[in-house]
Amino acid sequence: MGDEGRYALAVRPPSSMRPKSSPPRPLSGLSALLKEPSGAPRVPRGAVTGVTIDSRQVMRGDLYVALSGSSAHGADYAAEALSAGAVAVLTDPAGRERAAATGLPVLVVDDPRGVLGEVAAWVYGRPAASLLLLGVTGTSGKSTTTFLLEAGLKAAGHRTGLVGGVEIHVGGERFVPKLTTPEATELHGLFALMREAGVTAAAMEVSSHAIALGRVDEVRYDVALFTNLSQDHLDFHRDLDDYFSTKVELFTPERSRAGVVNIDDAYGRELLRRAKVPMTTFSAEGRADAEWVATGVRLGGEGSSFRVVGPGGVEADVTTALPGLFNVANTLGAVVTLVEAGVPLQAAVAGVGTLTGVPGRMERVPTTGDFQAIVDYSHKPGAVESVLRSLREVTEGRLTVVLGCGGDRDRGKRPLMGEAAARLADVAILTSDNPRSEDPLAILAAMMDGALRVPRDKRAHMIMEPDRAAAIALAVDRAEHGDVVVVAGKGHEQGQYVAGEVIPFDDRQVVAEAVRARVESRKNT
Repeated sequence: MGDEGRYALAVRPPSSMRPKSSPPRPLSGLSALLKEPSGAPRVPRGAVTGVTIDSRQVMRGDLYVALSGSSAHGADYAAEALSAGAVAVLTDPAGRERAAATGLPVLVVDDPRGVLGEVAAWVYGRPAASLLLLGVTGTSGKSTTTFLLEAGLKAAGHRTGLVGGVEIHVGGERFVPKLTTPEATELHGLFALMREAGVTAAAMEVSSHAIALGRVDEVRYDVALFTNLSQDHLDFHRDLDDYFSTKVELFTPERSRAGVVNIDDAYGRELLRRAKVPMTTFSAEGRADAEWVATGVRLGGEGSSFRVVGPGGVEADVTTALPGLFNVANTLGAVVTLVEAGVPLQAAVAGVGTLTGVPGRMERVPTTGDFQAIVDYSHKPGAVESVLRSLREVTEGRLTVVLGCGGDRDRGKRPLMGEAAARLADVAILTSDNPRSEDPLAILAAMMDGALRVPRDKRAHMIMEPDRAAAIALAVDRAEHGDVVVVAGKGHEQGQYVAGEVIPFDDRQVVAEAVRARVESRKNT
C-alpha cells in the first residue's frame, strides 16, 4: 500500500447516522411534550420517525426543525423538506407562516434550538438511557482519552461506540464526524443507531460548544472526566472563566451521575470545589491528595509504563504505546473512569494497553530511521507545550516543530503558541494552518511577536515559511541523525481552509512525500 492509502482515513462517510427503523411517534405526543402551541386550533395528527435541522438531510417521516439563521430562516426551506418526505415542521413564530404554506402540521415554540435535545430524545425513544455513557471534557486529551476508554470497555466485554472529532464508531462501523460533538438531532439519532446495533457502552468527547449550544441536552453521562484546561475557543467564549464555567456544567446532576478529575491541573482542582456530583481524583504527578496516582512512571519514545495505585491499596501495572507524560495522564484518567463505571481494574488496564495509537495524535510517520517524524493535533498553547516537553525528553538531537495558527479563531492563542515553540524547540518553523479569510502573514506576525519574547540566547532558530508543504519539506530535509520533527496543528485533518476553499491537505501524506523526496535527493548526491 502506498502512503496515500496508508494515510487516507479508512472510514466511509455516512448517508445518515440513524437507525434503519424507528417506531413512529405521534405528533400529538410531541405537541403535548412542548406544550405547543398556545391556543392551537387543533391537535396535529400523524407520526414522526426521525428529526433533522437540515432540509437537505430530511428523510421520509421526519420532523423538520426550521431554525432562524444568520442569513436565512430554515422555514424558507420547508417546501424542500416537504418534497423529501417531512411530515411536520417545528419552528419559531417568525417561521410559522412560511412553514404553514406547505400544508404540513406546524408546531411553534419561542426557541426551537433550546428544545432540540428534548425533541430528538423523545422522537428516538430516549436511546441514551440504554447505554453506559462515558463523557470526556477538557482542552487537551479528549480524543485520545475516548479511544482509551473504548479500548477498556471492549476488554470488559462491551459492544462499543465512540463519538468524537476524529472518528465515530458504532460497533464495527466507523464514520466521519462533521463536528466534535454532533447536533442534538444527530446525536440522539446516533444513539438510536447504537442501540439498534447492540452497542452497550460508548465513550464521547464533550466540547464546550456542545454544552453551550445544547447539543448534549437530554444526555446524562454515567461518568464524566475532566482532563485539563488551557486557553482555547476565546473566539466563542467571553473569557477563560466563561470557557471553564461551561465545562463545569457537565459536572451537575442533570448531565452526569459522577465525575473524575485530574488534580494536577489547577482548573481541575477548582472543578473539585465547584462540581455538584460525586468526584474521584487522580494525579499522574503523584500528588498525595489524589485518590488514584501513577507511580514509577517510565517514559520512552515508544510509549510509557507506570503503576496505578488506588483507594485501599489496589494497584496494577499499566503499559501504554502512547508516549509522553501527558499521555500517562490520559491513560490514568481513562483507567480511573472505567473503574468508576464498573469495569474491573485488570480489565481496564489490559484494555488501555491494547491501544496502539490515535489518528493524528502523536502519530509517527515512517522515515529512513535516522530521525523521527511525528504529526500531532496540538493547536492550542497548553497542548503545544505538553507535546514539545514530552518530545524533548526522548530527543537525542534537535527538536524541530512546524506550527501555525488558524484564521478566524481565538487570536490570543497566536503569540502564546509562538512563544512556546520558540522556548521549547531547537528549530521552530512558523507556517500556515487553516488561515481561512485572514492574511496568513498577519497570523505569522502575531506568532513571531510571541516568539520574540523569548530571550535570544534561549530562543529556537526561527524560520517563517507561509507555504505549509514547503515548511514541512524544509523541516524533513534539514533533519539529522537523532532529530525529531513534529508537525503540529492539523493532526487527522485532511484539508486546508484558505479564502473560502478547502484544499486537500493531510500532514501525514505531506510528511511522507517529503521523506521520499529526501531519500531521492540523497540518492542523487
